[in-house]
Amino acid sequence: MLKFYFHQTPNPMKVALYLMETGLSYELMPIDTMKGEQHTPEYRAINPNGKTPAIEDDGNRVFDSTAILMYLAEKTGKLAGQPEDRGEMLSWLMFIATGLGPFSGQSVHFRHKAPEKVPYAINRYLREADRHYEVLDKHMEGREYVVGDDYSIADISAWGWVDKATFVLGEEGLNNYPNLKRWFARINARPAVDKARNIAKDVQFKSDFDNAAARALYPQNFAKSAE
Repeated sequence: MLKFYFHQTPNPMKVALYLMETGLSYELMPIDTMKGEQHTPEYRAINPNGKTPAIEDDGNRVFDSTAILMYLAEKTGKLAGQPEDRGEMLSWLMFIATGLGPFSGQSVHFRHKAPEKVPYAINRYLREADRHYEVLDKHMEGREYVVGDDYSIADISAWGWVDKATFVLGEEGLNNYPNLKRWFARINARPAVDKARNIAKDVQFKSDFDNAAARALYPQNFAKSAE
């Protein structure tokens, strides 16, 4: 059975939504990243990058949410999009993976998690996140789905971070992006979304962002102990 290594953050939530949409069997493997469980040798053997999500499936170890979505879609044929839209699918998946996601993450970090306020960094990442939202909003004009005429992994991938728009952009959230707001409401109303949000309802993850959590999440920010 597929093993799904999970924490309740945007990228793992994409995979959770895919599993809920497709009904694939899986075993949930919680990884409490605020406790540093992503740094154990056992988990690093599955994902050398020490992040979530990751999966193990039929002897294959796959990490990175975009890679996992592509792997599962190609393996099962579910929500993979149409062959004639392959180029567009890859383009938008990479736009999300290399732009929308990372800049949203950095905007969250410098606005909400950094130990000191750095105005340049806050402005830089907020404005780049905003620019990516603008690109996607313009693309969604007159469209129901990100790629082609059907719901696909492109929509699932975008949903993971757009779901956090208020946290990324501020109180206005999606109000300045009417096309994206309409699309998000459509995706967010799907029954599988509620199932994905509750995938780990019985798991107690650490919630206090204390010094230990900061060191677990951002170990590169702290000097290594002397040998």
